[in-house]
Amino acid sequence: MERRDFIRKSVLGAAAFTIVPRHVLGGPGFTAPSDQITKAIVGVGGIGYNHHFTREGRLVAVCDVDRLHLERAVKRAGEGVKAYSDFRELLLQKDIDIVHIATPPHWHGTMSVMAADAGKDIWCEKPMTRTIGEGKKVIEAVNRNGSMFRLNTWFRFRGGFYGLGTSVKPLKKIIDSGVLGWPLKVTVSGITGYDWKFYWSGDTNLRPEPVPEHLDYNMWLGPAPVKPYNPLRVHSKFRGFWDYDGGGLGDMGQHYLDPVQYMLSKDNTSPIKVEVDAPQQHFDAVGSWRRITYTYEDGCQIILDGENRDKDAAYIEGPNGKIYRGFRSTIPNIQQLAATLPDPEPQITSFHESVRTRQKFALNEMNGHRSAIIVNMGVIALRLGRTLHFDPVKQEFINDEGANRLISPEMRSPWSI
Repeated sequence: MERRDFIRKSVLGAAAFTIVPRHVLGGPGFTAPSDQITKAIVGVGGIGYNHHFTREGRLVAVCDVDRLHLERAVKRAGEGVKAYSDFRELLLQKDIDIVHIATPPHWHGTMSVMAADAGKDIWCEKPMTRTIGEGKKVIEAVNRNGSMFRLNTWFRFRGGFYGLGTSVKPLKKIIDSGVLGWPLKVTVSGITGYDWKFYWSGDTNLRPEPVPEHLDYNMWLGPAPVKPYNPLRVHSKFRGFWDYDGGGLGDMGQHYLDPVQYMLSKDNTSPIKVEVDAPQQHFDAVGSWRRITYTYEDGCQIILDGENRDKDAAYIEGPNGKIYRGFRSTIPNIQQLAATLPDPEPQITSFHESVRTRQKFALNEMNGHRSAIIVNMGVIALRLGRTLHFDPVKQEFINDEGANRLISPEMRSPWSI
C-alpha cells in the first residue's frame, strides 16, 4: 500500500512525470521492436469490453473500478495482460503506446490530459469531454506532449451515415460544389434516427443504497460531486445525469453532429447561438427536449428535432436545392453529380498510421473539440433553459455569467486539470 500511495501522489503531480514516449526515443515513426502497437483500455464494463477489446493493437493492460468488470476482462484477455483498479498506476506502465479511454464522459478530460502527460497516445470515446473547458485543456496537453489523439466517432470519414443511404463524403462534395447554395440548414431528427435519443432521461427520485463491495464508487465519481450511491447512477445508466453526461445529446450527439461540422467546413469555428425548446430541466437528472437550434455567423443552421416534428424535412436544405433520406434530392442526378466532383482533402483514417507517422488523425483533439462544443453548448442551454450567444474565438458565452460558469465547473478535490 505504501508503494501504491507513492505512485498515486507522484502521478497527481505533473512535475513527477519522467516517462518518455517511445516515439520520442526512436524518432518519427518509431514503434515497439515488434512493430506492433500496444494499447491499454480504461473502462472495460461496456464499450471498452464489447466493441474494442480485441481490436486495434495488442492489448497489454486493462483498468476498471468495478472488480467484477476487471475480473471478466482479465479472464478474456488471457495471460500477460496487466490489471489495474487505478488508472494512474496503469499510466506508469512503459510498454503502452495507446490508452483507450472508455469511461463515462466526466472522466474523459482528466484522463486524456494525464495520459498525454504520461507520454501516451490517446483513443477517447465520445463525447470528447463533458465540458468546453476540459476540451481546451486536452488540446493544451496533447500539444505540450506531442501526443496523437483520436476521438472515437468515424462517420466523417467512413461508414453509411444514419439512414441517409450514403457516406458523408458525397454529401460534402455536393456542399463544397455550391450547387445547393448558401447558407444551409441541416435537420437531424427521425430522418437519421436521432429522435429516439430524445427519451434518454435520468430518474429524479433516486434513493440511497449501499455501495456494492466490488465497486470503488469514490473512484468512479472521481472529479464529479459526491452524490449518494444508486445503481441507476453508474455503468450504463450514468447518461441520465448532468454530473457525468448529457442524456442522448451528450452520449450520441457527437456521432450526429461531427459529420455536419465537417460537411459545412466549420472545423475551425462554432455556432454563435443556441436556442432550446424544452421543459424545465431537473438540477440533477437529464430531461427530454423538443428542439435545439444552432446558428452560425454566416446563417447556416443545425436543427436537432427531438420530437421528430418535421417528419418530411430535408436533411440538408439550401436556397437552390434539398437532400433527403436515401440520398434523394431536388437536384437532378445528384448521385452521378457527386461522383464527378473532386474529393475532399485526404485524411489519415487509421490511428495506427497516425501513431507511427506522428501526423494528426482525421478526427483529432482540434476538430473533435469543435464538434464537442456543439454538444456542450446544447447541454448548457438546456440546463439553464434559455437562448445563449457564443463567441467562437474566445470560446465563451456573451454576457452570460451563469453559462460561463458551466464552461469549467469546479472539480471535486483532489482532481483538477
